[in-house]
Amino acid sequence: MKTIVKVTLGTALALALVAAGCATMGTQDDPHKAAVALMKKDFKTRGQATVDRIDQDEMQAACTRYSGDRALPADEAQRIEKAQQATLRYPADGGYMGDWKSGEKVAQNGTGKQWSDKPGKPGGGNCYACHELTKAELSYGTIGPSLYHFGRNRGFTKEAEKYVYGKVYNPDAYAACSSMPRFGHNGILTEQQIKDVVALLMDPESPVNQ
Repeated sequence: MKTIVKVTLGTALALALVAAGCATMGTQDDPHKAAVALMKKDFKTRGQATVDRIDQDEMQAACTRYSGDRALPADEAQRIEKAQQATLRYPADGGYMGDWKSGEKVAQNGTGKQWSDKPGKPGGGNCYACHELTKAELSYGTIGPSLYHFGRNRGFTKEAEKYVYGKVYNPDAYAACSSMPRFGHNGILTEQQIKDVVALLMDPESPVNQ
């Protein structure tokens, strides 16, 4: 679940800096390293929620460097997206669509990879925490764009299905330093679950497209 930590680690770092005290952190040559050290000191491994989730991969570290007021340069964004494109893994059967009813369950489910969750049990996408998907759901987040009428607006094509699969699998392949978790890349959702989410967005019968 490193992706969740990554989103972008700036918020966690800011909290850690405040917790440590401005005077103390101001004496450090590298506030980022100091903040990570503080988190590793205070965070404890509990079951599958291990301390190494704080460790960033190359992409996450790059996004942290350009968090806050530092704008991500266009060439760096292109480099990140190209590298993340290489991580995309599409279904071997060539299909991208599952069952939209199962996709709705994934969208509503916010559990998975927490210390209190059963290891190996499929988690959820918690999509409503960031997006509007249907008019029947009155409670949803606005961090991400509305996905209502997603398929109707973009067309019910195979190309659109493939795009949605890739976007859910690893959104940073399309938008560097996205706030959206890398659900497939980090094993948060299974291949079938991603297919079901694709169906939720792309099936003409799904409530998303009504």
